[in-house]
Amino acid sequence: MRRGYFVTGTDTDVGKTVVCAALMHALNAHYWKPVQAGLDGETDTQAVQRLTGLPNERFHPSAYALRAPRSPHESARRDGIVISLDRFELPAVESPLIVEGAGGVLVPLNGEALMVDLMQRLDLPVILVGRTSLGTINHTLLSLEALRARRLHIAGVVLNGPANGPNRLAIERYGNVRVLLELPWLDPLHAGSLSTFVGAHPFPLREVV
Repeated sequence: MRRGYFVTGTDTDVGKTVVCAALMHALNAHYWKPVQAGLDGETDTQAVQRLTGLPNERFHPSAYALRAPRSPHESARRDGIVISLDRFELPAVESPLIVEGAGGVLVPLNGEALMVDLMQRLDLPVILVGRTSLGTINHTLLSLEALRARRLHIAGVVLNGPANGPNRLAIERYGNVRVLLELPWLDPLHAGSLSTFVGAHPFPLREVV
């Protein structure tokens, strides 16, 4: 059965949401954001829908929709709740499913569990998103080590920003990983421009497991 990918990042604001939208274009997939932290303005689900133009039935409600744009554990505390891993179950879909994490790999969910624990529970191959800029080698290699410590399957890395060949080569060499795509800052960024880019630069994904 085709299931999909869990998209995580080396940090917050590294472009996970745009990568999820790109994967939606590439795989004609469904999308799920298990934890949405921050409800003012456009949510990540709304952003992916805007960047894909896909219908509502492709988007599944978050298990937790938290008001404050903070780490999930802190945002949940402010809302007077505790996030429970037992609440997370993959939506039942027949198409590939793209799951977007919140923040980075080791972001806390509650007093004990981290985002990587949710990845283990959902048991999907992981795509790690990082920047192309200075510092990305260290952040990406540390994130890869954390994922491998939990024995998660890493499908590859996507780098957001201006092309940086030396950083890409270093990540592939020292991280023993494929960089699937370097996604530039598209201007303008909308469903049409993203679809055109993905069509010209397909993800080299061997399979959707």
